[in-house]
Amino acid sequence: MGNIKANIQQIKEQLAHSQVKIIAVTKYYGVDRLIEAYKVGLRNFGENKVVDAINKIESLPQSIRNDSMFHLIGHLQSNKVKKAVKYFDIIHSVDSLKLAEKIDIESKSINKCQKILLQINYANEESKTGFSKNELFEVYPEIQKLKNVKIKGLMTMAPKSMNESELYALFDGVKKIKFELNSKYEDNLEELSMGMSQDYIQAVKCGATMIRLGRKIFD
Repeated sequence: MGNIKANIQQIKEQLAHSQVKIIAVTKYYGVDRLIEAYKVGLRNFGENKVVDAINKIESLPQSIRNDSMFHLIGHLQSNKVKKAVKYFDIIHSVDSLKLAEKIDIESKSINKCQKILLQINYANEESKTGFSKNELFEVYPEIQKLKNVKIKGLMTMAPKSMNESELYALFDGVKKIKFELNSKYEDNLEELSMGMSQDYIQAVKCGATMIRLGRKIFD
């Protein structure tokens, strides 16, 4: 079992004075490990599956629930939107206008404005969902109009096969898209959720504001 405190200290040393948010991805780890991470200072927790996340969240002491942010980072099916809106502070994986509209409807029903990130499939991987750049610019004004959804930024995942120069190109490309959207649509997107255990250092150098780390923290 990994030493979470030592792992986090090492990560922070690697990132020097960066203000990036570390999201502890608990997909493969139980509630006890989440509580350990909380006790050493982490407050942002990410899950891939809605039902698994709810089981963990409801098992936590109320004091930890109230003092933590829960992030949905995996693909969101439309039939899970109602539950996702109830439990998650921010949804990273919004990959279609239809999904954004569904989130808007469910958020309105509980008087909530749901924070979301728009997922970009920058490398055009067939195995992953997400907007292409052209698709994103086409639908962005429609998502922007939704009253109970707040676009906070963008999310992406890099293919594991990429070398370092390719990673820098991908992450920098997503950052540029954020600037273009802010400029064209007079918005104020802040967040860039990019970088996982194998590529977070490159992501942070390219402006990531959130990194999603699982095994780097827990193993």
